[in-house]
Amino acid sequence: MAALKYSRQRESIKEFLAARTDHPTADTVYTNLRKTFPNISLGTVYRNLSLLSDMGEIIKISTGDGADRFDGRTAPHNHFVCRQCHRVIDLNMENIDSIMDVAGKNFAGSIDHYVVNFYGVCGDCITKS
Repeated sequence: MAALKYSRQRESIKEFLAARTDHPTADTVYTNLRKTFPNISLGTVYRNLSLLSDMGEIIKISTGDGADRFDGRTAPHNHFVCRQCHRVIDLNMENIDSIMDVAGKNFAGSIDHYVVNFYGVCGDCITKS
């Protein structure tokens, strides 16, 4: 495969996500990048988010009913997804790598990583209820 051509827009997407902790949607990324790149299309943002996710340079988080969210923090960590507002929150918690051993006990293949998302209702939504 040929080397990927440098793109200021792609680098701006990575920088934007790296500076955020709120796991924005593609629409949020698009709206913010238009300030710097007025002619950027939503399709270009989606293609670059997909490419960056496939390359492992960002993380794509599916929220179920809501829009996918994106995370610039690629180091292993877990997320909480609110079923009401679809907000995604980083969970600071003890290491659960032992789940790899549990999963591998009755599995003949090789497991090399895992992704854990916890689902429920966030504190803000509980307070509003």
